[in-house]
Amino acid sequence: MPEVKLACGQVVSVEEGASWADVAAAAGIEAVAALVDGELRDIRDPIQEGRTVKLLKLTDPESLDVLRHTAAHILAQAVRRLFPGVKLAIGPAISDGFYYDFDFPSPITREDLPRIEEEMKRIVAEDLPVERVFLPRAEAEELLKKEGEVYKLELLSEIPDERISFYRQGEFIDLCRGPHLPSTGLVRHFKLLDLAGAYWRGDATRVMLTRIYGTAFPSAEALEQHLKWREEARRRDHRRLGPELDLFSIHNDTIGAGLVLWHPKGARVRHEIETFWKERHFEGGYQLVYTPHIGRARLWQTSGHLDFYREGMYSPMDVEGQEFYIKPMNCPFHIAIYKSRTRSYRDLPIRYAELGTVYRYERSGVLHGLLRVRGFTQDDAHIICRPDQVEEEIQRVLRFALSLLRTFGFSEFSAHLSTRPAKFVGAPEDWDRATEALRRAIEAEGLDYDVKQGEGAFYGPKIDIDIEDSLRRAWQLTTIQFDFNLPERFDMTYVGEDGREHRPYMIHRALLGSLERFFGILIEHYGGAFPVWLAPVQAVVLPITEGQIPYAEEVAGKLAAAGIRVEAWTRGGKTLRYLIREAQLQKIPYMLVCGAREAGSGTAALRLRTGEDLGPQPIEGIISRIQAAIASRGPEL
Repeated sequence: MPEVKLACGQVVSVEEGASWADVAAAAGIEAVAALVDGELRDIRDPIQEGRTVKLLKLTDPESLDVLRHTAAHILAQAVRRLFPGVKLAIGPAISDGFYYDFDFPSPITREDLPRIEEEMKRIVAEDLPVERVFLPRAEAEELLKKEGEVYKLELLSEIPDERISFYRQGEFIDLCRGPHLPSTGLVRHFKLLDLAGAYWRGDATRVMLTRIYGTAFPSAEALEQHLKWREEARRRDHRRLGPELDLFSIHNDTIGAGLVLWHPKGARVRHEIETFWKERHFEGGYQLVYTPHIGRARLWQTSGHLDFYREGMYSPMDVEGQEFYIKPMNCPFHIAIYKSRTRSYRDLPIRYAELGTVYRYERSGVLHGLLRVRGFTQDDAHIICRPDQVEEEIQRVLRFALSLLRTFGFSEFSAHLSTRPAKFVGAPEDWDRATEALRRAIEAEGLDYDVKQGEGAFYGPKIDIDIEDSLRRAWQLTTIQFDFNLPERFDMTYVGEDGREHRPYMIHRALLGSLERFFGILIEHYGGAFPVWLAPVQAVVLPITEGQIPYAEEVAGKLAAAGIRVEAWTRGGKTLRYLIREAQLQKIPYMLVCGAREAGSGTAALRLRTGEDLGPQPIEGIISRIQAAIASRGPEL
């Protein structure tokens, strides 16, 4: 009899041909799936050898994808019952829930979601067994044709197997490789969230489908917590806060989708970010450069962009018979600066940095506020160095990145190391040296990291750094990328100690990613309540009556002279309660209330945007407090 050793140490004996369900029954475990060497397996699958085998209960985190995948099938079954003639596309589990794409005979709206959800609850209450069925390819094709499932037929045509996996629950059957829960009755805690349009296979030339989003959890408490988290995320959404706080706007109809207008307040925050960024780069030995927004076609031909990235570039323009392209990247210009004169080994390393605005064509369906745009400013830099300088430069960059991100209020980081793919340029020994330099830098900083084996770009290995925001969402920001391709394409050289020409190493490096995306992340991280040093308006002076307007303007003048961004709200007709509420909505850190008593004593009643009332304070004391908060670059008021 075969024996299976579980990760918990238990050894279970089963009959030949047993399934993971048989193993679970013998072990006395109410399992819904198996995890074999890190891969999810359907509980109905026959057992197979594995170094580590874990039988998963419904409450195990690893079961979440199985639970949500089954919820997606329940959603599809409910839609089928309610909307005859609907066509099914795909319905996977995703990071925070699930979705299913449908082709409806006539449009549905968000008002239809409660009705669909009620039908899902009925299917759960029916506690239908979920069965796995394998059909011969011809029989599978006949079934899908009979149902008119054109999208499933397209998917079937791409499956090489002769035995095709389906899952059945009651009257519903779906082409699917699984895994799924044993029955619909296990999906007790779910919620439909939204619907949106989605192109079939993500192709804008294909039909637009209706995507219904939902989420599911093993307990009511976990579902409730997630829904509260979603509400907080909605409250912090930069697409809502940006216009509300008068930070930025995007005008799809008049200017163009994915093109951002920075309003004065948003521009002020950007100015503070850029100023700090430049100061730190000068301190770090970088040289600031500026480059054009367009370049001749021959430049992009040499760089390879026209061969490998043309679909992401905007159409060329004719300038006196020459083709020019708007730049999608800054690197070829930085290389041109390097090549403008002969470089010696003594000149290296050279670190060029630029806040360079680039333009890339993104399909309208993927644009998302500031997080995915068509025109954006990269905090770009390129380090050109000798092979013996690589390790130190990588360590410098990584320390620099973490220091910069910590200043902006991020403290949780993880890293991903992407290594050499099957097809690559450059010498294997150069790849090995670069990869080890990246690995040692990550480990020296004590970062958690994983290795994405073979997922590096063809031109070099890289590190990606994820930060965690206040809602514990991960955002990929910093990238440190080796490039063995462009130095060859542009014939970059330096004169070594031996008097001969040598090929330098080149490292692409972005710390914040892009200013637009980073600003969007900052808005959501702080919920629009920026630290004092970044706040577009740091203080507002509020006279109680018109009689205190001169004094309020005098106080505002003192704060402005001390370098504080301040406004005096001296327009009449608004009550003090209204003004305080407005200042709080605008998330202004400090409110200085000036009445007759304060004007007579040379003070101001200090209130914080948190609602805390600190009472009358000397003006100089208030100024010192605000200056200290600015200088600290911390979150404290």
